[in-house]
Amino acid sequence: MFNYGTYTDEQLTALLKEGDHAAYTEIYRRYWKKLLLIAWNHSKDQLAAKDIVHDVFISLWERYTDVEINNLSAFLATSVKFTVYKYYQKEQRRNDLALQNYEYETIVNDEDKLDAIFLQEYVNGIVEKMPEKCRLVFGYSRNLGMKNSEIATKIQITEKGVEANLTRALRIIRGELKNHGWILIIAIHIHRLFK
Repeated sequence: MFNYGTYTDEQLTALLKEGDHAAYTEIYRRYWKKLLLIAWNHSKDQLAAKDIVHDVFISLWERYTDVEINNLSAFLATSVKFTVYKYYQKEQRRNDLALQNYEYETIVNDEDKLDAIFLQEYVNGIVEKMPEKCRLVFGYSRNLGMKNSEIATKIQITEKGVEANLTRALRIIRGELKNHGWILIIAIHIHRLFK
């Protein structure tokens, strides 16, 4: 029997990608306390924190073939933070809607709107971390609706340079969203983000 406790995060991640349940169990053993602390620090609710960590690990196992993990610790910490955010957004939405006695159709519609808003905020966060030219080109194109030729003139690069930076920006965004399970939501809301 292998001693998974001696494996590096990178080795465990590679084994997880192959569906190795023992590697998954070791990841859980290694990180659940740290993730619980992160969840509690953000939620100040012990039961919610446990549910959040539970959801993160279930999601990890369900999506192990789809996610690209470069840094396991950072990936899990980020997953917890976004799960905390979504958890409290859902709780707040439920409370608000219960007080206002909305019909079911309205609840579904509000959930879609909230997902679109959260997705936009998440994309904005990804864009903020991009290299400067990439960020500028994306902002001018998507937020201000400028044409490639206008962007090229504005920041003094070629139109090909604009296209390359846009392609790079979209690749970064798609990669980050895929890593965090947003691909289905993108399909629903992409027209709202990139009109």
